[in-house]
Amino acid sequence: YNEYKSYLRKATKMGDMTSFNIDNGYFEALVRGFRAGILKRTDYHNLVECETIDDLKLHLQGTDYGPLLANDPSPILVQTIDERLKERLVHEFTHIRNQCVQPLALFLDYMTYGYMIDNIILLITGTLRNRPIAELIPRCHPLGQFEELSTISIAQTPAELFNCVMVDTPLAPFFSECVSDENDLDEMNIEILRNKLYKAYLEDFYKFCEKLGGVTAEVMCPILAVS
Repeated sequence: YNEYKSYLRKATKMGDMTSFNIDNGYFEALVRGFRAGILKRTDYHNLVECETIDDLKLHLQGTDYGPLLANDPSPILVQTIDERLKERLVHEFTHIRNQCVQPLALFLDYMTYGYMIDNIILLITGTLRNRPIAELIPRCHPLGQFEELSTISIAQTPAELFNCVMVDTPLAPFFSECVSDENDLDEMNIEILRNKLYKAYLEDFYKFCEKLGGVTAEVMCPILAVS
């Protein structure tokens, strides 16, 4: 069964169509609703014509992004727009993640692992340069936030990073190639660590998509292979 132009394309046995809504009905409608709110080509054309940020805010009021800047007084900074867009992205992504079931839930989790790795490297690099954790945490991407981030400053080697911080996180399996490295976490080794983590993460994500098969494998495997 393939629902025409559906965002959830899934092969099912005869008779399973009646149970589609149990796991996927609300989620399907949710994604369709979010898609309907995406800015159209004409909206982007009008935004290009805006001369000031206040003009941009005025135009957005006629779209689903209207409430985005409603509580921010003029003059609005570009940084503020970036923060509000990021907040909306995280809110919608989290809502979708909370509504879906496996294996889609794990697929969405995989999408956050790259941000988690970036946040780890950001904090390690920052603490190496004597920047306080409290100053660095707000700079982390919200899709990559996890509780153990604030304790990263105690790690001096990759092994300590794994044993003290990462062992209970979803990234723990990706550290298997790094924990034997007892070198200090200087700038060169941090970059090596980043590359190893991304390699392990992308390879695992590739295997997961390949195992799922179908449209997921057709679309995602070539993308991950290039990455």
